[in-house]
Amino acid sequence: MRPTDDTTIIQRILEGNTALYSVLIDRYKDMVFPIILRVVRNREEAEEAAQDTFLKAYHALRSFKHEARFSTWLFRIAYNTAISRARKKSVVTQALDDRMVENFSTDDIRESAGKMDEQQQIELMNAVIRTLPEDEQLMISLFYQQQQKVEEIGHIMDLSESNVKVKLHRIRKKIYAAMAARMQLQPG
Repeated sequence: MRPTDDTTIIQRILEGNTALYSVLIDRYKDMVFPIILRVVRNREEAEEAAQDTFLKAYHALRSFKHEARFSTWLFRIAYNTAISRARKKSVVTQALDDRMVENFSTDDIRESAGKMDEQQQIELMNAVIRTLPEDEQLMISLFYQQQQKVEEIGHIMDLSESNVKVKLHRIRKKIYAAMAARMQLQPG
């Protein structure tokens, strides 16, 4: 019989059944990889960083204190690994101008976006998200795609819950503003 919950699996690994680590890898590889890819923006680099993440987590398994879920702890390792790789490559991205955020109302943007079909809206939003700095892309990905709680995002990114909430709000405003600019909306 194979254990199913992370705590039991971790305990069995620490007791010597190291083959069970593959269960954790299989369980979380599809969540770790997108986190890393958002930061490093290169598939091969992301694959290597994902392997590094699982290797680091394995070696640090004894230090896992069960204060957070294993997935949150693992995502934190993935995020830190990705940030380290990105810094080494020093990838330059063009950040959206915070000042442009204040020039558009969300009502104006919703009205214009309402004239587009759903697929066009999704494509526009994804294009805008790709222009965000890596940490903001990751935060949006964790919250909306990975459906992580604010508390978990804070733990992964070493931020307070209130800071995560504020950042998510600002990022949404940036996205709206950039969408408006791309739709050539006049400031409202």
